[in-house]
Amino acid sequence: MSTTIHRVLGHVFLTLCLLHPLSAVAQDKLTLAIGQRGNWDTAVTELAQRAGILKKHGLTADILWTQGAGESQQAVLARSADIGLVGTLGAFATFAKGAPIRIIAAQATGAADFWYVKADSPVRSMKDGEGKTVGYSTNGASTHIMVLGFLKQVGVTAKPVATGGPAATLTQVMTGQVDIGWSAPPFGISQINDRQIRVVAYGSDLAAIKEQSIRVWIGMADKVEARRDVYARWVAAYRETVDWMYASDDAIKHYAEFVSISAEVARQVRDQFFPKSLLAPDKIDGIEPQMADALTYKYLTQPLTAAQLAELIQIPPKK
Repeated sequence: MSTTIHRVLGHVFLTLCLLHPLSAVAQDKLTLAIGQRGNWDTAVTELAQRAGILKKHGLTADILWTQGAGESQQAVLARSADIGLVGTLGAFATFAKGAPIRIIAAQATGAADFWYVKADSPVRSMKDGEGKTVGYSTNGASTHIMVLGFLKQVGVTAKPVATGGPAATLTQVMTGQVDIGWSAPPFGISQINDRQIRVVAYGSDLAAIKEQSIRVWIGMADKVEARRDVYARWVAAYRETVDWMYASDDAIKHYAEFVSISAEVARQVRDQFFPKSLLAPDKIDGIEPQMADALTYKYLTQPLTAAQLAELIQIPPKK
C-alpha cells in the first residue's frame, strides 16, 4: 500500500514540476543602486517589479536608493550592488582609471532636471550666478556636469556645491545655505505652483544635452560576464517597461502610488518633462562631445580609444 502511495505521490510531484518548472519559480535576483527616488526616469525598475514585468523575465530586484551617481557608483565598485545608475562622464573616468566596469544601457538622453531659487531671490537666471553657490547632487553625477556646463555657457564664476538629493537640496536653499538649488520632477512642482521657489534654468537649456546620454547603467565586468543572460533579461525587461510606461494608464497609477502623488500630477510629470526618447536604453548618444567635456572638466586626461569604448559599452542586443 505504501509503495503504491509513494508512486502516486511521485507522479504528482513530477507532473507539478512539468507544469511549473523550477526556472519559473526560482527567480534571479539583482541589486540596483539608483539615485533620486521618485523621479519618473529612475522608477523604471520599481515599476517593472510592481507590474510583474521583472517576474515575467525571471527576475526580482532589490533597490538601494542613493543621493546620486557618486554613491551609486561606489555601491557597484564595492560589489554591494549589481547595477548602478551613474553619470556618463563619471563612468568614462572610472573606466579610464582602471575600474573594470561595463555600461549595459543608457538611462537618460536629455534632462528633465531644473535649477531654482527662493521666490524672493534677486537671481533671475544663471547669468546672475556670479559669486553664488549652485547645487548639484554628487560629484561625477550628470547634475554636476550640467552645472559646470551652465557656468561655462553663461560665463560666470560661481561655486558648485554637492547638495545631495532634491529634498536635502530644497532644505539648503530655503535656509539660505545654497543660493541656487537643483531638482527633478515631481519633486519641486508643488513648491513652484505655490510660488515658494522660482525656476532659473532647465537642463534642456543646455543645447547639447538634448542629444547626449548623460546617465548610464553600469555593472562590474566579471559579474556581467558571469551572469550575461541575467543582465540581458534585465535590459529586455527595462525596454518592455519603458514601452508600457508610455502606453498604459496602469503605469501612471503605479507611479502615483509609488511617489504618493495624484494621478494628474503623475501624468503631468511624464507628459511635460519626460519624453519617451529620454528613457531610450539602447544607444549611448553624444559620445564625442561628452568626451570633450570630460577633458575640459578634468575627468579624463586623454580621450578613450575606440577599442576602450567597445570594451566599456556592452549593451545586450534586442532579441
